[in-house]
Amino acid sequence: MNTKMRLLAVPALALGTLALTSTPALAHGEDSWSNQATLGTMNNSGTTGQAMVDVHGMEATVTLNVAGAAETFMDGPFPHAQHIHIAAQGTCPGPEADTDGDGVVNTTEGHPFYGHIGTSLTTTGDTSADSALAVERFPGGSSYTYERTLELTPETAASLKDGSAVVVVHGVDPTRMPAAASAKMSDLDPSLPAAATLPAACGTLVASQMGAMPDGAADTGVEAATAADSAGMTIAAAGVGLAALVLGGTAVAGRRARS
Repeated sequence: MNTKMRLLAVPALALGTLALTSTPALAHGEDSWSNQATLGTMNNSGTTGQAMVDVHGMEATVTLNVAGAAETFMDGPFPHAQHIHIAAQGTCPGPEADTDGDGVVNTTEGHPFYGHIGTSLTTTGDTSADSALAVERFPGGSSYTYERTLELTPETAASLKDGSAVVVVHGVDPTRMPAAASAKMSDLDPSLPAAATLPAACGTLVASQMGAMPDGAADTGVEAATAADSAGMTIAAAGVGLAALVLGGTAVAGRRARS
């Protein structure tokens, strides 16, 4: 191989390697994102919290920090059923959703706002809507931290992506409920008191900036490059280097031919 061909071969190989390594970096993250929610009190429960959902493909890590929840139920920790609700308005209902006039918004009355159950946030086992009232597999007590990595259904993933997914935590201290409501049985399971399944906290899962690059850099008077622009600039720089090497090689070869 003569000098000119060797000079051409090295940058060409480097440019090929750059192109191969740049493509996955640009493609990475297309199916990964994060949602977060602030859980506001419902039904005078005093329950509040924060929720974070980190999605990677069809898998998600869900973290909840809950405080101010009902503490005990029948001499044990009060179980708090919790779910990601989907495929509705993506909002938490206000007092106007109390259609039967008992002073609280029960789960059924909230469905037009936050939708049906997409994922049950159980501590172990099944996470489908079939586990909606698996009270033995939900956290309990007045405050708790929950974290679990689980598989999403396509419907839950779609609602998370379009911003219509809502976290609802259930279970309200009956002493904080109006007498008419606390005397009732659950609208979901007549073997349970209404307090056990009444929504206690609710929050819409919106796109999160936590753990991600900020939307914009500090204003320095210079326009920031996008990832695609940066990759293009890097490849362009490699092309400039290639041209310089080719021109340099040609000049060297010319000098050698004249000498």
